[in-house]
Parts: sequence; C-alpha cells; structure tokens
Amino acid sequence: MTNLFLKRDRSRHPAALTPDYKSTRFRAPEKPLVMLEQSAAELTGPVFGHDLLGEKDNNLIENYAADGGEPIGPRLKIVGRVIDENGKPVPDCLIEIWQANAGGRYRHKAESYRAPLDPNFGGCGRTITAADGSYEFITIRPAAYPFPNGPNSWRPAHIHFSLFGDAFAQRLVTQMYFEGDPLIPLCPIVETLPDQDAIRALTALYDPEATLPMDMQAYRFDIVLRGRSQTLFENRMEGL
Repeated sequence: MTNLFLKRDRSRHPAALTPDYKSTRFRAPEKPLVMLEQSAAELTGPVFGHDLLGEKDNNLIENYAADGGEPIGPRLKIVGRVIDENGKPVPDCLIEIWQANAGGRYRHKAESYRAPLDPNFGGCGRTITAADGSYEFITIRPAAYPFPNGPNSWRPAHIHFSLFGDAFAQRLVTQMYFEGDPLIPLCPIVETLPDQDAIRALTALYDPEATLPMDMQAYRFDIVLRGRSQTLFENRMEGL
C-alpha cells in the first residue's frame, strides 16, 4: 500500500528554541515530545454545522458595527482556498479569523497598546469553505503594532487564521501577512523561519481579479494542509 501523505519538509519549520524570539526561551520544551493516541471523542466530534453561521459572520466590517456605523480603515477582501497535499479542495472546513484594527489594537481585555479601540470593529469572523475549498472574508486592513520582544520590535500587519477539521480537536492555527510589507523581514517571529518559501507561503498576494473597483482591494491566501508545500501552522507542524 502506498503512503497516502506526502512527506513534509521539516527544514521549512523553525526550531522550538529561537532565542531572538524572546518568549521561546520560556516555552520551548526541554525534553523530547511524547506522542499520545487521540480518543474517539477527540476524533469524532463535535462538528460545526452550516446552520450555525450568521449572515454577517464573514463580514468584519458589518458584524460588530452599530446601526449606521462602519469601522475605520482601508476596506479589504481576503479570498483563498483550503486544499490538501495533492491540490484537492477541502470543503466544509470551519475557518475563524481574528485581527487588530486599523490602529494596530486588538479588542482584548489584556491589550496594552495605546492605539484607540474602534467602537465599530470587533476584529473576528468565521466562515465555512465551499465545495471547491474556497472562502471569503470582508474586513479592514490591520495595522502593525509593537510587542515586547526587544527595544524596538514590531509585528507586521497580519490576520490570524484557525482551521477546524472533522472535529474541534483537529485545529490548525496560522497567520497571514501582506505582500510588500517592509516589516516582514524585520519581525523576530518571522525570522525563526529558516526557509524563504515558508515565509512566502504565509504571505497573501494582491489579487486584482478579486478587487472590487472603487470599493476594496483584495488579497489571496491559499492554505495547504499537509505535504511538502504545507502552510506553516503554529500549533501542529504536521497539519490536520
């Protein structure tokens, strides 16, 4: 029987301990990892249904705004597909995103950055991939923000992605950057990636075909779950 999965290229992934990314000094494992078998409950449920999605769940411009209100910032559309290692579409995949606002601030009680909150922007949304693996989000472009890694460390503008498989225990987390951002090569987190192809796989490309004229720009971010071309996932290097 042939192997169903293509071997992933581990050289693209960062080491657990990368001292220039300061927080890895405290959380990198010091002992070999132990693989545990998953239980039936972890592998079989619960499953998220289409009927649980709200009409505006994938529209971050509208899903938190007050009546007549609209968030501040450049209007933006994010499109893409979720595919497996053989290029086949992955339908019915629940995707959740969260992001900072146009000032670089998250709506979170522990947020300490002094940029103002936007009363019309919640910063999170969700959708389910179509039969061809495609998805779409409407949002505003997030801004860069400082973080306490070094004396002058900044995160590039980015959007966090969470993907669920057939069960909520099958979760992958990654983040998407924007093509042309000068902060990408300067970010201590991005610098942990030893392979430029891995960085490019996390970078959304400007998509003029999906842009809405006189309304919003569009970026394309395709996600590969496994194999040699796999998108880098923060929590599970092997993919789903």
